[in-house]
Amino acid sequence: MYLYEYKGKKPRIGNNVFIAPNATIIGDVIIDDNSSVWYNTVIRADSASITIGKKTNIQDNCTIHVDDGKPTLIGDNVTVGHNAVVHGCTIEDNCLVGMNSTILTGAYIKKGSIIASNALVKENQKVGPRHLVAGIPAALKKEMDESIIEVIQIPADIYIEKALEFKDLKKIEQ
Repeated sequence: MYLYEYKGKKPRIGNNVFIAPNATIIGDVIIDDNSSVWYNTVIRADSASITIGKKTNIQDNCTIHVDDGKPTLIGDNVTVGHNAVVHGCTIEDNCLVGMNSTILTGAYIKKGSIIASNALVKENQKVGPRHLVAGIPAALKKEMDESIIEVIQIPADIYIEKALEFKDLKKIEQ
């Protein structure tokens, strides 16, 4: 893993956090307990802070960034799918961000919401609670009940287990 201090701010990593060896984390970043950051992900807090909650997984090839004075806040039990871009926004607890989706500056994703794969959440767009949005730009497809929280918890739990398995990978020297 690549951890970098930026302008006196260092990443702060909780307990039992898996960070892939080629993930890059820069600046004022907090990653809470039992979370994971997967391969080729970049988390860059250079002009505001980034906070990632407990039991949250940031999958392969994601970009998490900020704007001046616009931090990124990602809650507990959140899954951020492969290749997603999360930029200067807030994602509350128990959300799922689909693969290859983009969430732009100022967006606010409320608890229990799902951002479908390939969706584009516009600047300052509000989603949820418990909304499924899809498309470019993201539009409401369905309002869900409280039971969606249990469904969203499944991939979060799977990635906690995967992180434990991947902590002890042995690199093959050739």
